[in-house]
Amino acid sequence: MMKEIVVEPLTAKAFKPFGDVVEAAGAPDRMINEGLCARHDDLARLDFGPEGRAGVSIFKSRLRKLPYRLEMLERHPDGSQTFLPLGEDPFLVIVAPDEDGCPGPPRAFITDACQGVNYKRGAWHGVLAPLGGSGLFAVVDRIGPGANLEEHRFASPYMVCKR
Repeated sequence: MMKEIVVEPLTAKAFKPFGDVVEAAGAPDRMINEGLCARHDDLARLDFGPEGRAGVSIFKSRLRKLPYRLEMLERHPDGSQTFLPLGEDPFLVIVAPDEDGCPGPPRAFITDACQGVNYKRGAWHGVLAPLGGSGLFAVVDRIGPGANLEEHRFASPYMVCKR
């Protein structure tokens, strides 16, 4: 029998062990551009290791739907990875704690219309899974030498669904 994961709303508190929720929540840090733009500062802890640098890429992903069959997680041991949607549609965020070099029990979150995520260096996470819109994302991640990708395939897949 396939194990089931029920999606949760994405909150900064629930996601903290895996990284940062990137959103314009609460009062801005300051107003700029003659008072016409609210600036929310330092929303993610970017980490590219001693030999990496930040790179900005555009990803275009196929849309997914719930229920979603989870067969694999990945992680980037040498750098953090930030996903910023270029639209206002939700996407699926799947993460798992590390247990002796393998992912532990996965958790699934669904973003609201204006959230992005920053995965900590080494955090197990699912692939980019937009649930609507264009599937277009700005991604800030490590550019540098070395193999910065590990994948783990589950012996038995999980089914991610709504309650």
